[in-house]
This record gives sequence, C-alpha cells and structure tokens, in this order.
Amino acid sequence: MLGGINNSLFLISLSGFAVVAVMIVILKWAFSRNKSIIEKNKKLGTADQYGLLKVAHSPKNHIEGEMLRQKLLEVGIKATLTQTVEGPKLLVFEKDLKIAKATLNS
Repeated sequence: MLGGINNSLFLISLSGFAVVAVMIVILKWAFSRNKSIIEKNKKLGTADQYGLLKVAHSPKNHIEGEMLRQKLLEVGIKATLTQTVEGPKLLVFEKDLKIAKATLNS
C-alpha cells in the first residue's frame, strides 16, 4: 500500500490494458494480408496438379477457351480456364466432366 491507498485495483486495471494491447497486436498480425510490393512469380503446373478439377477441353488459345467457358456457364457448369505447361486448359469438376464434354462437342 503506497500512500494509504489500495494499489491492487489500480494494478489489476493496468494489467487489463496490457492484455488488450497484446491481443490487438496478435489479431493485427493474424488477420493482416500479405501486402508485398513485389509480385511473386507464377508457377505453371501440369493439368493433373489442380486437385478435383479435370480437363474438359484444350483450346488453342485463351480467346477460344473463354468462349467455351462462357458456353459451359450458360448451361450451369462451373469452369476454370487456366494456363498450364501444355497450354491453356478448360477445367471442370469431375462430376460435371461428361456433361461438359458433351456440351462442348455439340
């Protein structure tokens, strides 16, 4: 007890501020986005490195690929056009693969 007052309440309130300050620092670090000025090099992969996505078509260029992707979107099939080592590929989920190939062939 300094000066005749109970300092425990004062110290408890200061420790609360310290805990909040530490939590603020941790949360700012955890939820910060990577704001690097230098763009990372893009890595091209093969068509089998895209997990659940399978190749539905191999267009000649991105313009043709985008037209085919829009055709699939019109019938309700989600499609992704990406650049691979072998060239542009139109990728769909495996459950939609047969329908996508039939749609693209018609």
